[in-house]
Amino acid sequence: MRKASRLFEIIQILRLARKPVTAAEIAETLEVTPRSIYRDIAALQAMRVPIEGERGLGYVLRPGFDLPPLMFTIEETEAIVLALALLARTGDEELKAAARRVNQKITGAVPGPLRQAFQSQALHAWGSVAAPPPAIDLAMVRRAIRDEQKLALDYRDELGRASERTVRPLALIYYSEHAMMVAWCELRQDIRNFRADRVEHCEPVDAFFRGEGNRLRQLWIAGWKVNAVSPLERGDA
Repeated sequence: MRKASRLFEIIQILRLARKPVTAAEIAETLEVTPRSIYRDIAALQAMRVPIEGERGLGYVLRPGFDLPPLMFTIEETEAIVLALALLARTGDEELKAAARRVNQKITGAVPGPLRQAFQSQALHAWGSVAAPPPAIDLAMVRRAIRDEQKLALDYRDELGRASERTVRPLALIYYSEHAMMVAWCELRQDIRNFRADRVEHCEPVDAFFRGEGNRLRQLWIAGWKVNAVSPLERGDA
């Protein structure tokens, strides 16, 4: 988790807490070390966020401080509810957990009439639920897309042919049955699609393509207009 996101999460944890929260408890929730939390708390206090407390006793957020509110219409709230339900159908376990946290945060922050829209269970996303791919971590792929970091993968195409690739991940497409990674393949020197359930091994490498991601995505999008077959459904690499 990046520091900016972590600082936001710490504020949210303290804002929703009903008693002092220790650095160890925050660290366990955010999956970092208590030392990192101590540094983050000091950084927030330096930014005049009114956090009080000390090591070993716990921290509280002084009443009266809050983040700027997000106000949604009923229709916007229903859109969020349905989008979160659709995430539950993907095989991305980290996104599914994030969707549950989003629901809890918004439910606790919005006014009563809108809170009812979240809790009514009147909107559902039905259909098959994708299983997590066995050999690739979709959360790792999303981080690699954000950080513009290359991935090394062992891949087997629809005909059973195995290959080793170094790719520059650009996008993830979530179908109801599986996920597809769109990437620039250094072997083929072109953009290729890789079905997550056909990846046999995947790991980040110590190499980056920073500054190239948007240009390569534009190249991918431009290809939609010149190919008769939808780029989201084109064959494997």
